[in-house]
Amino acid sequence: MKLFFFLLLLAILIQALVQASAFSSNANSLANMDEASDMVALNKKYHYHKRINCKYACSRRCRKASRKNVCYRACGTCCKRCQCVPPGTYGHKSACPCYAKLRTHGNKLKCP
Repeated sequence: MKLFFFLLLLAILIQALVQASAFSSNANSLANMDEASDMVALNKKYHYHKRINCKYACSRRCRKASRKNVCYRACGTCCKRCQCVPPGTYGHKSACPCYAKLRTHGNKLKCP
């Protein structure tokens, strides 16, 4: 009986050592992966837009519009596509080129 418990304890100890060594080698490989991905991230030129609050941005943009509902609807669509709304209530579209380029089916400017 003592021999059985000794072998069981020895098996558990060996298993713990194997898992600990596997964990440390995975941690090292993850650290190396993080360093490599940081280097790749510096070299990539992807520009991910951060999410903005379109409701707030469009209410600010359309606050002086004569047709507020039309302005909110158009601005909301443009904001969701571009994740950008120019500052102010009119103009300044150079601050958000995507917003300035969107057109309707009739080739009119879509965004207020």
